[in-house]
Amino acid sequence: MVATAISPLAPAAFPDLPAIAGVKLHTATLGIRYKGRPDVLLAELEPGTQVAGVFTTSTTASAAVRWGREALKGGTARAFFVNAGNSVAFTGKAGEKFVADKVEAASKALGCAKTEIFTASTGVIGEPTTANRITDALGDLLANEAGWLDAAKAIMTTDTFPKGASATATINGKTVTIAGIAKGSGMIEPNMATMLSFVFTDAALPHSVLQAILADCNNRSFNAITVDSDTSTSDTLLVAATGKAGNDAISEVSDPELAAFKAAFEDVLRDLAHQIVRDGEGASKFITVKVTGAVNEKEAKTAAKAIANSPLVKTAIAGEDANWGRIVMAVGKCGVTADPNKLSVAIGGITLAKNGERVADYDEGPVEAHIKGQYIDIDADLGFGDGAATVWTCDLTHGYISINADYRS
Repeated sequence: MVATAISPLAPAAFPDLPAIAGVKLHTATLGIRYKGRPDVLLAELEPGTQVAGVFTTSTTASAAVRWGREALKGGTARAFFVNAGNSVAFTGKAGEKFVADKVEAASKALGCAKTEIFTASTGVIGEPTTANRITDALGDLLANEAGWLDAAKAIMTTDTFPKGASATATINGKTVTIAGIAKGSGMIEPNMATMLSFVFTDAALPHSVLQAILADCNNRSFNAITVDSDTSTSDTLLVAATGKAGNDAISEVSDPELAAFKAAFEDVLRDLAHQIVRDGEGASKFITVKVTGAVNEKEAKTAAKAIANSPLVKTAIAGEDANWGRIVMAVGKCGVTADPNKLSVAIGGITLAKNGERVADYDEGPVEAHIKGQYIDIDADLGFGDGAATVWTCDLTHGYISINADYRS
């Protein structure tokens, strides 16, 4: 079942994304699962386009992910070829053939090496299918040049709105542009998000530099969100750099000329990641969890994820109940260095508990007012060190159960 009501946390409108030189978007409406909307995307890339990618760490990763990991070693891409409605994950030889047939058809159509075709699929797991419907339509697909909105719609599953973001920066005095799209609503806790994202830039950056930037920025964006703690078999984030901006060559990720680009690139990834949380299945509240005072950043993130993933915390927020004891519970269960006599907890910037007990002058009224809003802030300080991390999530409502109980119907 496709979610029909648009998330109350959705942006007012899809953004006006700029064209990226060296990128052509093509979509088709083939009715693979969802009727009356685009469900296939081919992003055609200029020859020589550099590529970077991060993929799910799931040990039951799809054939498309396994292909992408190998293809990434080549460092260049001519197309991102995506279909929605069937992830073709856990379908054995049929899944491998599905990917191989898509790759074969696209490489012939574009006159490039197979390793320059990256595929992605999203949807139901474990349902074998063939690629014929997609490959037979490839000619018509390439003849239909589309815009960003249709491209974003073509990769959706249970999403209630299409997701896009863009930014500009300068490298060596040249303006470079970044634009990207993403999909994701449920089965979201990226470990590299069901999540797909495709980001494009006209910056001239080699594969090695682009990959290093992506790996770093991904940790503070897509890898810092969760909807339901479930890591998909198909999570894929691909970035293409066409080089059309004409900036001077960059050979080291440490080059100070990259500072503005890195910041803008991370802004785009974070914006897309936040939109996925805003579209979390059944979500009514956007929650920011910040943990400080941990012994290191890794433990801070572990604690923040424990809070963000706790069904008890998420349902308390959904029910607008300022039950801060559930936050204490989540910190205590996750194995990080913690001591109740050092721990402090705040909601909406109001400290509720510290030094092992509720604060003496605690007034729940302002906290209750805060959690009746759509944007909730939870802070926990462990009192041990300088480790800090921020994670974004949403509440857990009856809507999540309804969507997922009926997903295959």
